[in-house]
Amino acid sequence: MFTLLKPSAFLLCALSLLLITACSGGSGQQNVQNDDFSSGDVEDGIVYQGVAAATDDVTNFKVNLWDNLAGGNRCGACHNQEEGQQPLFLRTDDINLAYAAANNLVDLAVPSQSRLVAKTADGHNCWSSEASVCADIITNYIEGWASAAGASSNVIVLTAPEVSQVGASRSFPLTGSAEVSNGQSFASTVYPLLREHCASCHAEDAATQQQPYFGSSDMDIAYDASRSRIKLDDPANSRFVLRLGEEFHNCWSACSADASAMSSAIASFASGIEPTEIDPALQVSAAMSLADGIVVSSGGRIENNVIALYEFKSDSTDTAFDTSGVEPALDLNLSGDIERVGGWGIRINSGKAQAATSSSRKLYELIRSTGEYAVEAWVVPANVTQEGPARIVTYSGGSNLRNFTLGQTLYNYDFMNRSSNSDANAMPFFSTADDEEVLQATLQHVVANFDPINGSSIYVNGELVASDPDSVGANLNDWDDTFAFILGNEADDEYLWQGTIRFLAIHNRVLTAEHIVTNFDVGVGQKFYLLFSVSHHVNLPESYVAFQVEQFDSYSYLFNNPFFISLSDQTPSQDIVIRGIRLGVNGKELPTGQAFGNVDTVVNAGNYNRETGVPLSELGAVISLERGPDTDEFFLSFDQIGVSQYARVEPDPPAASAPADSPASAKIALRNFEEIGASIARVTTVPLSGANRELFESVYQQLPADENAEGFLAAHQSGVMQLAIGFCNILVSDTGLRAAYFPDFSFSGAVDSDNLDSLILPLLTSLAANEVTQNGSSVPLSTQPEVSDVRQQINTLINTSEMAAAPTEAKVTAVCASIVGSAVMLIQ
Repeated sequence: MFTLLKPSAFLLCALSLLLITACSGGSGQQNVQNDDFSSGDVEDGIVYQGVAAATDDVTNFKVNLWDNLAGGNRCGACHNQEEGQQPLFLRTDDINLAYAAANNLVDLAVPSQSRLVAKTADGHNCWSSEASVCADIITNYIEGWASAAGASSNVIVLTAPEVSQVGASRSFPLTGSAEVSNGQSFASTVYPLLREHCASCHAEDAATQQQPYFGSSDMDIAYDASRSRIKLDDPANSRFVLRLGEEFHNCWSACSADASAMSSAIASFASGIEPTEIDPALQVSAAMSLADGIVVSSGGRIENNVIALYEFKSDSTDTAFDTSGVEPALDLNLSGDIERVGGWGIRINSGKAQAATSSSRKLYELIRSTGEYAVEAWVVPANVTQEGPARIVTYSGGSNLRNFTLGQTLYNYDFMNRSSNSDANAMPFFSTADDEEVLQATLQHVVANFDPINGSSIYVNGELVASDPDSVGANLNDWDDTFAFILGNEADDEYLWQGTIRFLAIHNRVLTAEHIVTNFDVGVGQKFYLLFSVSHHVNLPESYVAFQVEQFDSYSYLFNNPFFISLSDQTPSQDIVIRGIRLGVNGKELPTGQAFGNVDTVVNAGNYNRETGVPLSELGAVISLERGPDTDEFFLSFDQIGVSQYARVEPDPPAASAPADSPASAKIALRNFEEIGASIARVTTVPLSGANRELFESVYQQLPADENAEGFLAAHQSGVMQLAIGFCNILVSDTGLRAAYFPDFSFSGAVDSDNLDSLILPLLTSLAANEVTQNGSSVPLSTQPEVSDVRQQINTLINTSEMAAAPTEAKVTAVCASIVGSAVMLIQ
């Protein structure tokens, strides 16, 4: 859940926070040494022994940010009073001065937008192989500080975007080698500079590999990595140019000259790209891309006890990075057929993602220290046919040894937890209920909890769906520290799970029911607010129609929850009609996904809220991804917006085609399961009650559910024969019933061709008449079998080698079942 604030409201909130901070730390009292303030030992042994914290917020800064970055293998190697690298936000002599310096580097309202994060994301002093991983870890540290400080990191400050006219912007060619109208291409203009001067770092074969790989020897990889750093409509403000001209990064000669050369190369490439034309009659908003949007922070999640975290933001196809910031990093090596998923995630088709046993020991130590834990994941199972259980997340040593596993069996989630109440394979384990079919092949939030007081439980989409009372009172003392942490398979590759994992967190405390609902409501993946300017259509300055937008998967975007808002302090002085909103991409309206075409709202002073605007729809729409999230440009069109109208002519619906001739239906029908049971009971004279009813109920699910002959399957016939054999066996085994049913047959003798009719005729007589009376005369039924044909088939049956030595009762049972279970009974 997110709170929207306009800039004016945000300034008031920020001012309030500043006043509170100033009051708490401005008493003038002399700071004293705090010998007990040394619990924050960092990885390389740094212990703070300086001036005591003046306020609680300084303590929060120290615990969440300083402790994690002050080490010599982090930012603390330079940014302290001894090394003198400004800003001194990690000085070791006075935490209050460090705090003051850090406040200029962080944004507690939107941690991901902090200057410290941006600097690290650009590759500055990152301790991981990818700068984005360090940026994510520092973002988590700042979110921890914000949460402890009471700042709301899920507050969204709406700010006016740069207005770009639809169709006035250029779109990237599909490939880097594609020539544009002036004969140039990315490959002939920008790429040579990147390859010559940036490949020493920004290439996958560089000695010091650094993402993104825009200097790659593979031009297609370089093109994909470069597009977000190129502004086709404003080459001089491209990220590549600014990095050289203003930040003096890796210049190969004079930085100003290098920036000019890069700008010229981009301009040469861009000048040959024709702007997209749009129908001039459409009433459109300004254009927006995801890069122009306001990032919706994932703040608000409960992550106080996260010890391993996977958001899958990196593009790496080799590693899934643990961005929890809890050392050692539990990074996962990706092997087999594993794909990166747009909107953050990995899709496991085969193989697995596995951590080293040495780093996996972190789970053993930190979970056993509390005796409880939670596994939290956003997953999309590929299907509901996987068994084993198939391993979604496991901390194990093979198929028969584990500490814990979250798995799938058909429609069920399984939670295997090794404890004092289980064996070394976490058996017995518990699952969600079969009949509830909780697991579905769609995006689901799943949490598996264990603690000794409440035992094990499973939550799906914020709701408790299963709990295990037998695990109450158990402990984790028998866990093994030699196992490996794995996603998508077992350590011995025996239990592959196929599907997508969008997010994964391991907590060394359980998540409460309230916390689980909170994390479910926050959702998963990167989200944006796109503010489409409509000020040119309405008599209200700084007016926008805003959507929450995210990349839904590798092939689509999700647009939802549109609302109208003005960033000015004014309210509408007259009605603003908003009718028929349609989405457009790259200069054209989309042919599908127009869920907002029926919007019909009037915004006025009576319903307008100056802080939140006016909601326009609760619907969402999934639209196709075309060129990619870095380059797709969106716009809105309206049937009416303010006084601007578009006379939309809906296309005529296609003419109805002539109805096709339906295939001929069967002229016969079958008995359904209840009719079959009643018929066999009546034919054999065996009552359908007591133990006989139980026999029927044991096979009725194998019998036809309806009377449609075209739906009859081999499994149905198998069920019919099981029931016929069972009832015939009861008939033949009961001396009283069989004597009354077969009065002319002697069970002390053998079954042969001479006495076969004494068995066949009673059965056929009970099944159906061979003839009916019509107009006073007996008329044979043309669809009933002839007695002679039945006799021949039964004679062949009893004379087979398998039946030749069978006792008389077995032969009579076979004769009975072959007739009772035949089409003579089944067809009606």
